[in-house]
Amino acid sequence: MELTIEQIAEACKGRLVWEGNPKDRRRIVSCVTLDSRQIAENGVFVATVGQRVDGHKFVSQVFEKGACLAIVEKTQAQVETEQGGPVKEWGSYLLVEDSFQALKDLAEFYRSTLSIPIVGITGSVGKTSTKEFIAGVLSQKYCVLKTEGNFNNEVGVPLTLLRIRKEHQAAVVEMGISDFGEMHRLSKMVRPNVCVITNIGQCHLENLGSRDGILKAKSEIFDFMAEDAAVCLNGEDDKLRAIAQVKGRKPHFFGLGDEPGQEVSASDIVSRGLWGSDAILYFAQGAARCGEENREGEAVVSSIPIHIPLPGRHMVLNAAAAACVGRILGLTPEQIARGIETVKAVTGRNHLIRLSHYTLIDDCYNANPVSMKAAIDLLAMADTEKTAILGDMFELGEDSDALHRQVGSQAARAGIHRIFCVGENARHMYEGALGAADEKQTVLYFAARQDLERALMESGEKNGEPLIPWGDTVLVKASHGMEFSELIRKCFLVDEVPL
Repeated sequence: MELTIEQIAEACKGRLVWEGNPKDRRRIVSCVTLDSRQIAENGVFVATVGQRVDGHKFVSQVFEKGACLAIVEKTQAQVETEQGGPVKEWGSYLLVEDSFQALKDLAEFYRSTLSIPIVGITGSVGKTSTKEFIAGVLSQKYCVLKTEGNFNNEVGVPLTLLRIRKEHQAAVVEMGISDFGEMHRLSKMVRPNVCVITNIGQCHLENLGSRDGILKAKSEIFDFMAEDAAVCLNGEDDKLRAIAQVKGRKPHFFGLGDEPGQEVSASDIVSRGLWGSDAILYFAQGAARCGEENREGEAVVSSIPIHIPLPGRHMVLNAAAAACVGRILGLTPEQIARGIETVKAVTGRNHLIRLSHYTLIDDCYNANPVSMKAAIDLLAMADTEKTAILGDMFELGEDSDALHRQVGSQAARAGIHRIFCVGENARHMYEGALGAADEKQTVLYFAARQDLERALMESGEKNGEPLIPWGDTVLVKASHGMEFSELIRKCFLVDEVPL
């Protein structure tokens, strides 16, 4: 990691209690982790106090596994007092006031030692898919590290930064927030060289109040961006399109060619249903932007055909964002096109799974009104009968009931054959679906996920006919807290073959 124990102690502003040879404090560490199970020889373990687990209980174990340092906010004596008995001897440790803050301080310092370009991505929806497209594009030229899983908050982002190694030539970091000030702190660690904002939707309205509040919170990504940083914005989004400059520099806009001023646009879109889309990617030349002309009145653009392997018009937009970043970081149109074609869905996010009796769209990682609409539009593309299992959307504030009703109404108007609404908030979704459905559509309400699970598993046993007819394409989507991944595991994942 090119990071020594002495540097760690200085960055975290802690008191180093060193048990070994003083020269060993200049030892380069192998990794930094909060998970005692992932510790490696010469690794650093950060003991944090979580809601369920106190990491200080595992300090002795990590030293047995070869850790060279533990970052703690409790002494061994304090831990022994709390546990009511002695614990095995610790090795060297760094005592800090707050282990989580120490982790962030360490990541910020480590970032300051790196010279590679880092792309920071935020937005209301589409962050993860856009991250995958950008990483796929950049990997055509660079060795790329990207955010894994849901490591996009004030714990996950520093851990992502601390995974960067000598071989990496670029990094793509997803940055998620739910309140004011969070993005400011994330930006302070990431110091992005390229800032990407996917859109300004209706997420976290409970904390951020309105789309203007969301824009303000997301724009905190600019607070600590590099001096020569580039800003890539969605030119289809009305809030982002209105940003004329950031710290004296014009943003780069990407889109679908529906608005002028886009430097990169994906147009002439041909849907291939659940199997993605074909499009033409247009690049404005020089200082010109798509939609502008040169002195002779000719459009100043070049183009290349692309295939976007993930379904939905929104995925085409995400690919355009990746093309914009790739262009800024020196990739050719051919490299960009190849990178877009390599992208695969992430589990829980428009992940297509072929089962023995169904085609499943696993999109249960999270949900908000914008992503619900996109998922329903995607389901509507299927050439089979369609079932939507839709659950609660959280953190929508005072408009929650109306937004749930709108989603239910939209699912009915999209012609979805079976609409199952699950959860306390989803009763309003059920009402909206009932109001818009015709006599050929089935709309059912389940108060809890477990109720639907029982109904699905018992239906075939009681009358020989499953609640969801064989051959259907099934969308499963809700906010993460609904734990719909459990529903998928219990009721669907039999003979799974990823597409």
